[in-house]
Amino acid sequence: MTKFGTLIKTESPVLINFYQNGSNLPKIVEVLKEVASQIGSNARIIKIDIAKNELLADALKIKGNLTYVIYKDGVMKWRQSGEIPSEQLTETLLQFI
Repeated sequence: MTKFGTLIKTESPVLINFYQNGSNLPKIVEVLKEVASQIGSNARIIKIDIAKNELLADALKIKGNLTYVIYKDGVMKWRQSGEIPSEQLTETLLQFI
């Protein structure tokens, strides 16, 4: 958890994708790549496997197999579960830059 705390305490936003095996990982990766190409170095994008990080997922009450969360300055600013088009995800992330 200490590493996670350090990871999210940044001035620039951090988009975290919590996923599970069985999720449509290739599609998720493609969406995240599209978002990254639009955002550049203005934000950080991270994927976290729920199965490998069960304590963190439990602490954040991540229940679904696909959840996106945006942190800025160590504070959760936005959260949504399910598939999200890259355009919508980019627009949402831009609000916090």
